[in-house]
Amino acid sequence: MLLALAITFTVTGFMSWWLTTARGYWLALDIPNERSLHTRPTPRTGGIAILLGAGTGLLAAWLWNGYTVVSLPLTTAVLVLALIALLDDRHTLGAGPRLLTQIGVVSLLLFTQQLPVFSGLALIVTLLFLVWMINLYNFMDGMDGFAAGMAVFGFGTFALLAWQAGHLEFALGCAVIVAAAAGFLLLNFPPARLFMGDTGSTVLGLLAGVVILYAHSEAILPVWLGLLVFSPFIVDASVTLASRILRGEQFWKPHKTHYYQRLVQIGWGHKRTVLAEYVLMSAAGATAVVAADQSMARQTVIIAGWAVLYVILIYLIHRAEQHREPLS
Repeated sequence: MLLALAITFTVTGFMSWWLTTARGYWLALDIPNERSLHTRPTPRTGGIAILLGAGTGLLAAWLWNGYTVVSLPLTTAVLVLALIALLDDRHTLGAGPRLLTQIGVVSLLLFTQQLPVFSGLALIVTLLFLVWMINLYNFMDGMDGFAAGMAVFGFGTFALLAWQAGHLEFALGCAVIVAAAAGFLLLNFPPARLFMGDTGSTVLGLLAGVVILYAHSEAILPVWLGLLVFSPFIVDASVTLASRILRGEQFWKPHKTHYYQRLVQIGWGHKRTVLAEYVLMSAAGATAVVAADQSMARQTVIIAGWAVLYVILIYLIHRAEQHREPLS
């Protein structure tokens, strides 16, 4: 397992480096626009490195130890989603084809019973949840080192819990994602030389949603604590979207009003903001690990406490914006 992780990290790191220098077909630049926090064109093909690194590591684990981590439907869903995202990174397909693809791959997973089997309203809610996870992860991939960092802390938490519960293949799958994200971070940590693009962010969003639901079905971690693990992304994206809708804004258009973007704009910069977010991510993951064995009543209190914390953090950011001074 350790060798598989080392291979994943090495392949992803090497491919990330190569993609920063690649030209021709492999060159796709992220040109700064009204939504961007970066100021110079940057390659956005890092998702290819993440997928190749993770795939190589999983193949090694299967060849040497017989671990079958991913099923054919999940592999198909990931590859189709990545292909459409890669085409969109290059040719801008539009929201319609992307959304139809997302609904299609999620439906594939649900109807091939790769996830807990629901019916009626619960099935619709599950489908919407996974589609939202795909999109919110993409929305939150707007700062150097941010989305990859969330993958390291988020999937790392699930890897630890799965290993403790004796689910070795699930633990290995999560750990491979961590190793791939860490290898990509070598070139993505501020100041970033490479972005993951939609190819990486949408796949990570899908996998995050799948992991949350699978861990719940296997009694590794209840879904509400799984949401807590990825809450730095879920809360920011969901509150921002709801706020824009309530204000009557055209919420589907590019913007820079996510809370992480606002921190950068009030003077924190990429590095300080992403390090602060890492602290929040690690705290959320550690809390979930500690709470996993607690009673339902205690878990409810813990979730309520985190809700209060997020309200306070949102208030402090709004206050800092009003005074145009960094938070102390």
